[in-house]
Amino acid sequence: MITRRSLLAGAGALAAAPFMPGRAFASTTHETLEAALAKVQIAPEGYPQTEIWSYGGTVPGTEIRARQGERLRRRLVNSLSEPTSLHWHGIRIDNAMDGVPGVTQEAVPPGGTFLYDFALPDAGTYWYHSHNQSYEQVARGLQGALIVEEAEAPDVDRDEVLVLDDFRLDPETGQIAGFANMHDFSHGGRVGNITVTNGIFNKTLDVRQNERLRLRLINTANARIFELQLEGLEGWVVALDGMPLEQPQPITETFLLAPAQRADLIVDVTAEEGGEAHLVRLEREDGFSHVLFNVKGRAAETRRPTPMPLPPNPDMAVTGLEDALRSDLRMEGGAMRGFASAQMNGREVGFREAAQSMKFWAMNGMVDMPEVPLFVAERGQTVRVAMRNDTMFPHAMHLHGHHFREVLPGGGLGPMRDTLLMFADERREIAFVAHNPGDWVFHCHMLTHAASGMMTRIKVLA
Repeated sequence: MITRRSLLAGAGALAAAPFMPGRAFASTTHETLEAALAKVQIAPEGYPQTEIWSYGGTVPGTEIRARQGERLRRRLVNSLSEPTSLHWHGIRIDNAMDGVPGVTQEAVPPGGTFLYDFALPDAGTYWYHSHNQSYEQVARGLQGALIVEEAEAPDVDRDEVLVLDDFRLDPETGQIAGFANMHDFSHGGRVGNITVTNGIFNKTLDVRQNERLRLRLINTANARIFELQLEGLEGWVVALDGMPLEQPQPITETFLLAPAQRADLIVDVTAEEGGEAHLVRLEREDGFSHVLFNVKGRAAETRRPTPMPLPPNPDMAVTGLEDALRSDLRMEGGAMRGFASAQMNGREVGFREAAQSMKFWAMNGMVDMPEVPLFVAERGQTVRVAMRNDTMFPHAMHLHGHHFREVLPGGGLGPMRDTLLMFADERREIAFVAHNPGDWVFHCHMLTHAASGMMTRIKVLA
């Protein structure tokens, strides 16, 4: 049974009032993107508005749309009381524009500005977010969608961006709950108690029978893994993490969207006129209508044929696997398992001492961002990274500046991605061509995990 209720434990249902993010197109002149305090109605009417940190006064922040091949120029203005920065997630970007404090730039201080200016080589669904204290700043609302449009749009009636997120609200005040929570850092991460789509709880859209929609799903949550399925909709996955699939893949069962991942769907409305369709969120064996589609009228008498593949993005082939540079990445730590010892502040420590400093995870025996990169690759060199998740929890591993393919058992390659979900005790391997010079971070996108040990770096020579 599909039900519509919140997950605010013990506090009654909280619903979000409708408000929509703004939309802006890229241009050759720069525009301002201000990080500032705002208030929005996430909790239902009768509760106070929730204070958030936002780009443009909404959550998600101002939607940016651009066209493939353009330059994007945005001047970040920091009107917050603490430093911040902008990371453009999934874009093959110049290293200096990647927005990682301590690696590619200094964090922008309160009252400061920084001009981000870079080319957009790839069409697809991307997003932008703070990369300073991101476990808190993103959870407070500093994120938004970045859509890079193809030269020729696919044959659809509508293009809908659906930003899936959650918030942890105090049930008495409706305000975002505190962040000094050791459980979040040492277990599965910060999971909210109310889920929203485009800042709206129980998001509803009007559609027509046989209407064809492009749904751009973006998971901007800190740690929540969305398990999704379609009801009254039939369709195909056409892109993952911004990169088109070689052939559209029919959606015949549930699918997962980990933190930071994106999925582009093309779906047909198959529910009857006057009926309902749903994007269903599965949780604890229950089904919740995450987005309700009210079917009003008919777009066509019959459905269209299977869509054509989206045009591929340029220079994305992964070749040279046999002669690739090889590297290993081992993940340890967390509650219920920990680690025997790891390097912290230049010395060997045990798990208990590391935990007292809010460091619960280690990658290759390090709980700090290492001075020495995981590997150094020549530009154009193929790299293979074998990863071991020796923890009790899943991790969404995100590589900056590049996309990769998973090396499958038997030697085949999975779809192009920038974020790979690894479950407990899994062994996975990725491969990519190190085409983008610079120092790039590689980290878990369960953001409390990244803050407490799960962040390393790679280096690609110019």
